Amino acid sequence: MRLAAAAQMQGLDDSAIIGRGIPSLRLMETAARGVADAALELAGNGKHAVALCGMGNNGGDGLCAALYLLEAGMNVRVFLIGKREKQTADNKEMESRLARAGVSAETFDADAAQAACEEADVLVDALFGVGLHRPLGGEPLEAVQIMNRVPAPVVAADISSGVETDTGRILGDAVRCAATVTFSFAKPGHMVGDGAVCTGRLKIIDIGIPADLLAGLETDTWAVTAEDLAQWLPHRRRDAHKGDFGRVAIISGSTGFTGAPVLASRAAVRTGAGLVHLCVPESIYPIAAVKCDEAMPQPCPADGAGRMSLAAAENLLQRIGGCDAALIGPGLSRSEELTELVHRLIREAKCPLVLDADGINALEGHIDVLGQSAQPVVLTPHDGEFARLAGAPVGEDRLLTARTFAGEHNCVLVLKGHRTITALPDGRCFVNTSGNPGMAKGGSGDVLAGMIAALLGQGLPVERAVPGAVWLHGRAGDVCAGAFGEYAMTPVDMIDALKEVMKPY
Repeated sequence: MRLAAAAQMQGLDDSAIIGRGIPSLRLMETAARGVADAALELAGNGKHAVALCGMGNNGGDGLCAALYLLEAGMNVRVFLIGKREKQTADNKEMESRLARAGVSAETFDADAAQAACEEADVLVDALFGVGLHRPLGGEPLEAVQIMNRVPAPVVAADISSGVETDTGRILGDAVRCAATVTFSFAKPGHMVGDGAVCTGRLKIIDIGIPADLLAGLETDTWAVTAEDLAQWLPHRRRDAHKGDFGRVAIISGSTGFTGAPVLASRAAVRTGAGLVHLCVPESIYPIAAVKCDEAMPQPCPADGAGRMSLAAAENLLQRIGGCDAALIGPGLSRSEELTELVHRLIREAKCPLVLDADGINALEGHIDVLGQSAQPVVLTPHDGEFARLAGAPVGEDRLLTARTFAGEHNCVLVLKGHRTITALPDGRCFVNTSGNPGMAKGGSGDVLAGMIAALLGQGLPVERAVPGAVWLHGRAGDVCAGAFGEYAMTPVDMIDALKEVMKPY
């Protein structure tokens, strides 16, 4: 699903209104109808609504929505916030229509608005829309804080006030909405950062911009959905054999970390890999071997502490040489020999690599090694691992951080967290839309890493394999949360849930 930036949406509006002669009021009426419908749904049997509106066209959407709510039998109060000299023509027209219907928009007063909102069954947030770029202050900030204090659910027109459209950053404060009705396209601010938390249930509506204009939108940012996976995962040929679905090598594990390699290998098998080779240090080989039914465990030389040693390099390179993808890192632990081993594998591997956990840690202070690989390299850090790797924290603009890092280091970055971002070296970013907090357990990342390696090994291009695996991983988590709840679900449950998740494909 394409995501549109604020400037792109303004361009589409201008093309429709100026280029095609579509009345701006018609677009506003359609947008407002969608907001009013969402407000009526949130209100249930309630009869009291309050709309807090700015002086721009987003405020006009709110004024018009208030008119529709009035026509639907609601008792409506409207507060206008901002300077009258900044009121747009369409905003004035909607205020006039509302007045003719018997409701006069009130100049914002914090005490009066607080009292009205406390009695309301639903609120409409129509302060700013997609044009906000400065931190909130004064009356707009007061209005946002009022909406957050009262119990009534809030529906936002286009985007929660206080959320920066292109980044998801919170500009001082933002309305925590139960629902958001946005127009034509979702925006990055709906999907990433704290903005995603403020969005609530998102509904995208068509407001009448011509289809050919919408089709012409070019973007470098997408949100991954179930519909994308239906297009990305190929149907299997009836005459296929196991060699057609990829050979994957997993280099993982150490004494004390025996679960990670098994979870990663099981996930790879369940995600469709034809053959999975599990390379572990000989110190844990008996444990890994007894847990493996489908994956093929292989012992590798270990040091005195039970970690894989540099002596394993030749054997591993030979194994990787016969594979279509390799995963390095889950439970691998850290040592100088392991750092050197990982670097050598990166430099000499002849297939795509996934670096997770200690595979990423081996790059700390040696990020230049990434530039020595002739193959695609996927990194899967959480925020803490990323900070150690990059030498700086992620920051508020996660999209920019991920996009910049992937471009500078010619890698694919999977920046894990709420709404995980997959960034490609060419600047494209994919925002995940599946998953839940129950996945925040040790072992969940091992499962994801194995899934990414499996899809890469099956020959999917990185722009499908990596964000696709992230979405499937999150969907498995959602299935588990539905079955067991977020507290009780486990990574093993998520692997088992892939039976249901992968079934449609």
